[in-house]
Amino acid sequence: LNIDRPGFLRLRDVLAIFPVSRASWYAGIVKGIYPPSVALGPRSVGWRTSDIKALIENPSAVSTSATPGSLEIKSKRKGAFTT
Repeated sequence: LNIDRPGFLRLRDVLAIFPVSRASWYAGIVKGIYPPSVALGPRSVGWRTSDIKALIENPSAVSTSATPGSLEIKSKRKGAFTT
């Protein structure tokens, strides 16, 4: 994977760099640990290579105020996500 060029990475590519589960990645987005996704189309998202590179170089650079566009935490059940 080349993250030095501008562009986007799909989730499978991001998880190849950060070996966490899908659920952990999305929970990290909600918590502001990982950068939010960018809509690439009506049913696809990606992550900017620059955001992933910044996360690799300085993990504390990710904003804790990052809000994902398509996820929200349900208050009914702890940890329940909807898309």
